[in-house]
Amino acid sequence: MADGNQIPVTEERNPRTLDIDTLSSLDILRAINREDHDVAPAVAEVLPALARLVDEATERCRRGGRLHYFGAGSSGRIAVLDAAELPPTFGVGPEFATAHLAGGEPAIRRAVENAEDDVAAGRRDGQAVGAGDVAIGLSASGSAPYVAGALREARRRKAFTALISAVPAAPLGAEVDLHLGVATGPEALTGSTRMKAGTAEKLMLNAFSTALMIRLGRCYSNVMVDLVATNRKLRGRQVRILEQTTGAPPAQCRDALAAAGGDVKVALVGMLSGADPATSRRALTAHEGRVRSALVALTGAAAGTDGASP
Repeated sequence: MADGNQIPVTEERNPRTLDIDTLSSLDILRAINREDHDVAPAVAEVLPALARLVDEATERCRRGGRLHYFGAGSSGRIAVLDAAELPPTFGVGPEFATAHLAGGEPAIRRAVENAEDDVAAGRRDGQAVGAGDVAIGLSASGSAPYVAGALREARRRKAFTALISAVPAAPLGAEVDLHLGVATGPEALTGSTRMKAGTAEKLMLNAFSTALMIRLGRCYSNVMVDLVATNRKLRGRQVRILEQTTGAPPAQCRDALAAAGGDVKVALVGMLSGADPATSRRALTAHEGRVRSALVALTGAAAGTDGASP
């Protein structure tokens, strides 16, 4: 829709909110909320493409590849949030996912003038990407020059490239391996893409990175067995995870966790299989950390799959 002569749909005026400045506070919120209702269905339309991105990232990360996010403004800040939450939530190293924000770290807290337009900075940041990596650009308009520069450099380096935008016909989409253009439509406030477009980006990154972690075996059933317990709340969550998945009383779970050196996976495999911590740890190592696969190996029982073949 954006071809150089037309403005992108993200910049169009929304006919449903032309009188928003005359409304009461409650009616303003209702108008915004009505627009928000369109976001999840729009994201649902691109789930097949998002699944392809998850599959590609799964294979590359299993071979040692990393994630790189590139964005400017609100899109970049959403990327920073997703990358920052992966290590404590899923136990991956800080190098697993890197968010590159136009304007650098200062742009997290305040706007950096002209950073979005800096193609050369995008190319420089794109040099951090390797051939086995996945580079994901986030741009509501699908045309941010910084993001374009980064993705072009990443593709030149043979990485898998994807663009997440709110413009299905964004020209930059033709330059990447996969374009996920979510048709969120005009914003309640014209051009304020931190709203629906930003919400769509957040939903997609949440779903993408969570599905990727599940496929990489960092969950068992629907619990986070690789979380890093950095405070009392999370240490309590580790014990609850063992309670919920084994049915054992809290004291037994605490003892098993202590014997496993605080490793929930080792404790869980041991409690469900009867194996000692050393044996449980070896089984997990042999099966790339996948709990279900380790249990199958130790017990011979069909335990299903956790996103990969046992």
